[in-house]
Amino acid sequence: MRLADPAGRPHPTNGTAPFEASTGRRCHDAVAPLHSCVYFAPEPQDEFAAIGLERGPMAYYAGRAAPLGTVDAGTVTATFYNFDHEHVRRYIPAAWTVAAPSAVLAARLRGADLTLRRLLGDDALASKEMAEAAELALRATEACRREARPLYAANADLPVPDDPHLALWHAATLLREHRGDGHLAALAVAGLSGIEALVLHNATGRAPTSELFMRTRGWSARQWAAARNRLRERGLLDGSGDLTGSGAALRAEAEALTDRLDSAPYDHLGPAATARLTELAGGFTAALRAAGAFPAVHFGKG
Repeated sequence: MRLADPAGRPHPTNGTAPFEASTGRRCHDAVAPLHSCVYFAPEPQDEFAAIGLERGPMAYYAGRAAPLGTVDAGTVTATFYNFDHEHVRRYIPAAWTVAAPSAVLAARLRGADLTLRRLLGDDALASKEMAEAAELALRATEACRREARPLYAANADLPVPDDPHLALWHAATLLREHRGDGHLAALAVAGLSGIEALVLHNATGRAPTSELFMRTRGWSARQWAAARNRLRERGLLDGSGDLTGSGAALRAEAEALTDRLDSAPYDHLGPAATARLTELAGGFTAALRAAGAFPAVHFGKG
């Protein structure tokens, strides 16, 4: 199955030619953990609990959906893509009766601040490298597009925090959701449902475990097994649940389309600045990993 190249790819805005799409992916992979570390940290959960939200799924759904406003479960299911709708309905819109989105956003930022302070330390947060990384990441977001990217667009309307580490966290959020919105379009083109995308991702062995996927996204073991069987019928998984050649090719094409949909920020930044942001963010991300921000028990096939 060939995935179509999207029409209307934005041209670079800094006068340089577009460069290899994987360059942007490498930069994104270095920057994104600066946002996603909060999902494994206790501090955001504590801040959400302090305003009345239940720890776990309610806090996650509300924290990530708050930029969208007081949306219903359908909007969350649509924009998050790989969560069971009935699971979402247990917590949304009930979360908004506990805490308004504005209060949730304030708690989210406090949680990010405390998480980064613990994992990176005050010296790193006050460093010139942190300020430089924030400036570069924010510059990259200047070329992000709102069209058909609801989670990016909602976050893009939020103010940029003053502190460099929180400005970087904000920019990492924008870049992550911008790529994520495009990736969901690529998954839809590939004909993968939300749970099927998770099962295929898990089969690589480089993703969260099936247990974590099911627990955090509300899928049952029966639903997981049924999705795996559908992927086998399509020839994307073999009898052992491993990726087939066709499955690997489909994932590669979905990633390539995602790269093209997400090229604008890095084309705008240019090769040298993109490489510098990758270097800086990669250093901070390595420090996050060394500090245990992403527990190994949550990752791996199975």
